[in-house]
Amino acid sequence: MTPMDHPEPSGAPDHTVATLDALVPAAIARKAEDIGVAKAEMPFAKLFVLAILAGAFISLGALFSTVVTAGSGTSAGVSRLLGGVVFSLGLVLVVVAGAELFTGNTLVIIAFASKRVRLAKLLRNWGIVYLGNVVGAVAIAALVVLSRRLESGDGSIGIRALDIAQAKTQLQMPDSFVSGVLANMLVCLAVWLSFSARSVTDKVVAIVPAVTAFVAAGFEHSIANLYFVPVALFQRLFARDAFWSTTDSSADAYRSITWSRFLMRNLLPVTAGNILGGALLVGLTYWFVYLRTPRSAQGT
Repeated sequence: MTPMDHPEPSGAPDHTVATLDALVPAAIARKAEDIGVAKAEMPFAKLFVLAILAGAFISLGALFSTVVTAGSGTSAGVSRLLGGVVFSLGLVLVVVAGAELFTGNTLVIIAFASKRVRLAKLLRNWGIVYLGNVVGAVAIAALVVLSRRLESGDGSIGIRALDIAQAKTQLQMPDSFVSGVLANMLVCLAVWLSFSARSVTDKVVAIVPAVTAFVAAGFEHSIANLYFVPVALFQRLFARDAFWSTTDSSADAYRSITWSRFLMRNLLPVTAGNILGGALLVGLTYWFVYLRTPRSAQGT
């Protein structure tokens, strides 16, 4: 496909031209389409390893957020804001360092809608990336628990991790689904804005506000939850007696955190919501606005 297939509005820069100006929305859409093709064609080994990294990166952001909001003496709103700002580390690492994140890859649907990627390739990308994200996120959760950092000091970080997971596993499925829609709208908008960037600084500035908004609002992100809930499950199972006595709590207080509740009440509906929010409400919407070929251009 040549640049003439999707002509640029008059005076708008081509994303292939060296310039410091941010890309305009039409150019972002074409860049997103090209990136989608590249992602869909990526070899399995490279895609899977990059997906593991993305799961790990998002988990590091989630850990950072847990630490910052643990035992906070600030108001709930300020605590959520700070947690969102530091959680942004995860997506910054994904975009700047390079990794494959399932929620961001819902934008590959743009290349599918333009008929440059077949459905099988789209689903292949989503499946491999999701699996790799699971491996990376759960591995970091296990390492965090094994490090005993959740039990350090007064144990407030460990209790915060358990409280987060308990709240997530007590959600009702419809709530989880809608929250997943809203979360990935913001995540994909952050990724979309990062496509317009010409420098690392631009990318960070584009990412942080949208990610902060979804975390502060308490929306649900499937890959982040693959850290938040497993780390609590591991902590509940393997925490030493000293942790429970120090925090004046017990494993029984968190018995509602189970794998089955996590899968049914959170992970599955949140994943479905993430797909809808990213693929339809961001990806296909911008494809329709900027890339859909008008019927008049098709000679019909």
